[in-house]
Amino acid sequence: MTFARSQQGLSILGWLMVLAVVAFFASTAFKMMPHYLDYMSMEKIITSVETDKAQEVRTVGDFYNHVSKGMQVNNIRDLKLREVVKVKVENNEFLVHLKYEKREPLIENLDLVATFDKEFRVRMP
Repeated sequence: MTFARSQQGLSILGWLMVLAVVAFFASTAFKMMPHYLDYMSMEKIITSVETDKAQEVRTVGDFYNHVSKGMQVNNIRDLKLREVVKVKVENNEFLVHLKYEKREPLIENLDLVATFDKEFRVRMP
């Protein structure tokens, strides 16, 4: 019976180690989540050009203005629009290339890096 009694679960040191690991991963997730939310917002802004009939988006300049307004509404301030979004017009479609990289410091000289790279074909309204 002494054997079953010695296996009662994690010790205090064990629980502290589990808590430290969970806290590390939670901290990492909370640092990267805003970048993924911004990326999903950028995707939605770019694809909304096709469905937004009220906005007359016919030229590349109009497209940039539409995306810029969407970025202001979604409070995306740390991206430079002309550097991360490249737009061309071909066959009555906008060819949009969204490409950028975000870095978050983790520990000392270690960084978390998220690279976003996606191409869109958006029909003109």
